[in-house]
Amino acid sequence: MNESESSPRIGQVVRILQGREEGQFAVIIDIVDDRFVLLADGEKRKYDRPKKKNRHHIELLDYISPEVQNSLLETGRVTNGKLRFALSKFVNDFVTDLKKGDQLDG
Repeated sequence: MNESESSPRIGQVVRILQGREEGQFAVIIDIVDDRFVLLADGEKRKYDRPKKKNRHHIELLDYISPEVQNSLLETGRVTNGKLRFALSKFVNDFVTDLKKGDQLDG
């Protein structure tokens, strides 16, 4: 529960734990209040129509996309391409490393 108790940050990658999109990754593009955040992934959930999600239904991961964070802080917007790039970079760098580690243990 430490992940859900820490504060979310703009540009942070999360794993969705509950709902139709369970198991998928998304990026926090806005913090509504202490309970809700807005999520987008650039594909199914575009920047213009983000998903409002309860913080208890997501897992905050230890990765913040600098491209997305800088774009949102400087201009207040981010392109869907940057969101897709950030998520693919995260999946390629971290998720495949976890799979390689699992193979070494087995």
